[in-house]
Amino acid sequence: MLKSKTRWIVRESNQEIVKTLVNELNITPLVASLLVNRGLNTVDSARYFLFGKEQFHDPFLLNGMDVAVERIREAIEKNEPILIFGDYDADGVSSTSTLMITLRDLGANVGFYIPNRFTEGYGPNEDAFRHAAENGIKLIITVDTGIAALHEAAIAKELGMDLIITDHHEPGPVLPEALAIIHPKLPESKYPFRDLAGVGVAFKLAHALYGELPEHLFEIAVIGTIADLVSLKGENRLIVKKGLEKLKITTNKGLRAIFKLADVDLMSISEETIGFSLAPRINAVGRLEDADLAVQLILTEDHEEAQILAEEMESLNKERQAIVNSITAEAIEEVETNYPIETNKVLVIGKEGWNAGVIGIVASRLVEKYFRPTIVLSFDQAKGLAKGSARSIAGFDLFKNLSTCRDILPHFGGHPMAAGMTLKLEDVSELRTRLNDLAGEEISDEDFIPVTMLDGEFRLEDINLTALDEMNLLAPFGMDNPKPKVLINNVDIANMKKIGSDQNHLKVLLKENGANLDGVGFGLGTLCDHISPASKISLIGELSINEWNNIRKPQIFIHDLAVEAWQLFDFRGVKQYSKMKDMVPEENRKWIFFNKNHFEKINPQLNEETILIEDMEQAKAFNCEQTNLVLVDLPPSEEILVQLVKGQVPARIYAYFYKESSDFFSTVPTREHFKWFYAFLLKKGPIDLNRYGGEIAKHRGWTVETLNFMSKVFSELEFVTINNGFITLKTGVQKRDLTDSSTYQAKQKQYDLERDLLFSSYQELKSWFDQVIQESVNIEEAITEWI
Repeated sequence: MLKSKTRWIVRESNQEIVKTLVNELNITPLVASLLVNRGLNTVDSARYFLFGKEQFHDPFLLNGMDVAVERIREAIEKNEPILIFGDYDADGVSSTSTLMITLRDLGANVGFYIPNRFTEGYGPNEDAFRHAAENGIKLIITVDTGIAALHEAAIAKELGMDLIITDHHEPGPVLPEALAIIHPKLPESKYPFRDLAGVGVAFKLAHALYGELPEHLFEIAVIGTIADLVSLKGENRLIVKKGLEKLKITTNKGLRAIFKLADVDLMSISEETIGFSLAPRINAVGRLEDADLAVQLILTEDHEEAQILAEEMESLNKERQAIVNSITAEAIEEVETNYPIETNKVLVIGKEGWNAGVIGIVASRLVEKYFRPTIVLSFDQAKGLAKGSARSIAGFDLFKNLSTCRDILPHFGGHPMAAGMTLKLEDVSELRTRLNDLAGEEISDEDFIPVTMLDGEFRLEDINLTALDEMNLLAPFGMDNPKPKVLINNVDIANMKKIGSDQNHLKVLLKENGANLDGVGFGLGTLCDHISPASKISLIGELSINEWNNIRKPQIFIHDLAVEAWQLFDFRGVKQYSKMKDMVPEENRKWIFFNKNHFEKINPQLNEETILIEDMEQAKAFNCEQTNLVLVDLPPSEEILVQLVKGQVPARIYAYFYKESSDFFSTVPTREHFKWFYAFLLKKGPIDLNRYGGEIAKHRGWTVETLNFMSKVFSELEFVTINNGFITLKTGVQKRDLTDSSTYQAKQKQYDLERDLLFSSYQELKSWFDQVIQESVNIEEAITEWI
């Protein structure tokens, strides 16, 4: 048995609809199931998603677009200075860059301003607006921010500046008093698509200003659209598809420079390249310093400047990684030492000196490690304040629960899964207590087991190149259109091994009904030691096509594994039993001895709690249900081992079966051997075994022990007398069977014991245990059903 790291929940697909899509669209059942799980459950919607030619909506359908365009064109004509006010994340940077390129192309006198995360915080602020006015700015255009800037809008009006707000964040009940607000989610908006990222809104403004679709801006718009985790449907999906194709042939000097440093092959760029390579580097700049550098990198036309800026960005990203790693290590120590998860359902930790720009990443890592709602705080002792970021798990609504603590949270905001806040240092302990009390009422033990949502359960025969080529029609993947994760259930292992220079990855070949599939599990190499090759395994992961030497084969990138049935691990013949300590999981590990001498000899070397089972009653009383059972030495009989596991199912059995010596390969006398020896004694008369036993044994090719064994059996059956080594046949004895001898019985049982347990093949031993375990389980189920 091997437990999965997460709870696997397979989405249910309406099989009738799946069949309809298969027949009507001539697609594979695998892809049809994926479409249904994404809500594309009609032939028309599925066809349009896979094969349709999506079009961009008219930008002037957005409220305020006509007013904004007119005012911007007026500013360009009058050469009025325009300020683009952005944000310091990847969406804000790409939004700022999009409008900067657009307005420069149109001949505007334009500059940009991005606030400092540490000194100014998020969004427009009065000081920045006043500084802009002092520098002659007449028009401010916000991108990816501003919808909550009620005070700043009033300041702009007071200072005689026009304000155009472009944003996508949730609008509040009261809107800023601006010249124009371009926002797809305004209450009165009739715009057909509401889920644009900040850069998507900026792109629509650019579209309106150019008077035609600005194809050259797709490579910028794709960055914020992916980085901000907006729904990849509708126009967002179109932006990403076109943007990824543009990035593969980009001539942007800054982007090419950073891709080169990040070792990105342009032709292999995908949504994952943006999410895991480019966006983190852009975000790193705003987390540690001013995000201006990232905008300048995208805007530069100078090759040398691009190289310098890219190197600085790369350096900041490495610094960010080091800071995150350092704070994460300190945060883990803080949890383990002061706030263990056994007594904390919500983790609230903080420390002076932790960089406020990266604590959100640290919070995410702690959630990944402990699967607890987590708040990480940066303490400012001078100001007496704690600034923090929070991440949650399903089942605990952060925003709702933090809202109950408003009296100690003067500044906080967010949504159910993430939030930011500022509070007094003296209130941190109170916040921890309140949130843990709330979690105690809302979160069950099951909620603390991570969940993986799966798109379906598929057989190996369903996974072929045709299906995987079709699956790529669903790309690009992201929010609301996740990369498919599938379950492959209860299949055989054809081959399994560790790979990689450190042997820390897993490679496995799966087989089922004649179909095969390669699987690779990065970082899962250690599981190789915990999966018996004879086991059937279940696994989840992402399907892909492996291309090597012009050969294309389906494969699965394994995320998690499980073995439902009990497992047998064969350590018979391993000389150093101490090695098993590294191989057998500590959790619920039970070391079993049957021989007291072995127990006293080996037990001190193990330096662990062990159990000595010497009789049937002790074996019967032992609980081995779901244990990792290590059978250190050979039991005195099969019966005692049967009694040990009868009516129970261990998670794993590790068979070592230590025995100092074995009689298995010595001659076990047959009835013919006994007949010959009896006839010999009848013919020769009394014989001195001490003197002639060796010669007799040698003559027959036996060992002396075999001859002595036969003599003892004859003695027990009262066929002979043995006196000082002389063996003499009795006369007039009754005929008796060899099995009447206790010595013969013991020898036969020992032979059978070693044959079945010590010298059997792996499969024979597995079958022996299977029979014992399955019979007991079947009996128990039958009794339960009868009751």
